[in-house]
Order: sequence, then structure tokens, then C-alpha cells
Amino acid sequence: MPAACLVCAARASAANLCDGCRTELPYLSHEQCPSCGVPTLGSQRCGACLAHPPAFDAVVVPCAYAFPLDRLIQRFKYTGSLPVAPLLADLMAEPIAQRPRPDMMIPMPLSSERLRERGFNQSLELARLLSKRTGVPLAPDACIRVRHGAAQSALPWSERRANIRGAFGCTADLRGCTVAVIDDVLTSGATLDEIARTLKHRGATTVIGWVAARTLASHS
Repeated sequence: MPAACLVCAARASAANLCDGCRTELPYLSHEQCPSCGVPTLGSQRCGACLAHPPAFDAVVVPCAYAFPLDRLIQRFKYTGSLPVAPLLADLMAEPIAQRPRPDMMIPMPLSSERLRERGFNQSLELARLLSKRTGVPLAPDACIRVRHGAAQSALPWSERRANIRGAFGCTADLRGCTVAVIDDVLTSGATLDEIARTLKHRGATTVIGWVAARTLASHS
């Protein structure tokens, strides 16, 4: 049987989505802050990144975290709807192909408690697909979550940085490496900022977030 569209259940054309629903996805403008990916006029650096430069160097993100993509990501993340993964990887692959190739990719790690709760790491599933498409080596064990805390999605933006501080560990030698960190959603940027600090402490020169969707202030 042909695949059904994840949104409308019509016949899917590619990556489990029909052409009509793919056209209606919440694509971001190409004019984005070069650091965090938020839409800005003329691709200027946003005020937040000017005031507090993040530890990560750039974000590559195709879509806003808005309907219907937000519902699909929630299904993928919380109910294990794995057919969503090829769609997210397909959306991410286009802007990724326009950027310089990193030395390796690392999936955003989950704590052992969160992994038991969900049964899988959605960022690792995306990273596997992207590694196959791009040829960038995947280092799934280069970074680990060493401290379990409240889910970032359950906290106000103002509390996320403190919640994630000191949460990651890395034993890999990353001297001179450009590293892409794979994740499904970027909201406040606190998690990506913290893992970037950890990776740069181990010698990474550049850390880029490869993310499927970005939460905008109007959708927070």
C-alpha cells in the first residue's frame, strides 16, 4: 500500500507527506539571524545574540515550530511515530546541503531516565538518517547526559538555562573539529548553548545546530 500523508491521510508523494501539505508547512524565511536562526530583517544578528552571544556558532533550521509540524514532532517525540523521522530529515537536508560540511554529527543526548521513559532518542533517529544522506560521520556516544532534570519543554524560558547547566559530559577528543548537533526543536537555545560549551571544552572549534523546527516568540 502507498504511504499515507501524515497530515491529511491522502496518498503521500515523498517522505510520508502529500504535495499539498508539504507546501503548507511553516517554512522559515531565508533571512535569519546567523547565530540562532530566528527570522531577522536582512539576516542581521538578532538582539538576543548581540547582547548574549551563544556558545554555538550557527543554527540550520528549515521550519517554525507551528501547525502542523508541531503536532507531527510531538507524535514523533512522545508516541514513537517513527514515520515522522524521514519527513523531518528530508526538510533538514535541503538547508544543510547549502552549508559547509562538518567533521561529525552528534545527536542531542537524553538522560537514562528520559530514554527509559520514551524508549528511544528522537535526535539519534534523525541523526542516523542525516548521516546516511550527507555522509557526515555519526558519533552517537561522543556526548552523554550526565544529569537528569526537569524536561525543558515544561519550564518557562527564564528557567531553562539553570535547569540544563552542567548536564552534559564528553570524553571524545574534538580538537580542531566542526561538530553538528542534531535536535528536533530549538526553543530558548539553552540546551544547544550548554552542549556547545561542553564540546568546545573538549576542543571543538565550531558547533552548529542542525534542527528540524524553531519555536518563535509568538508560539512560545
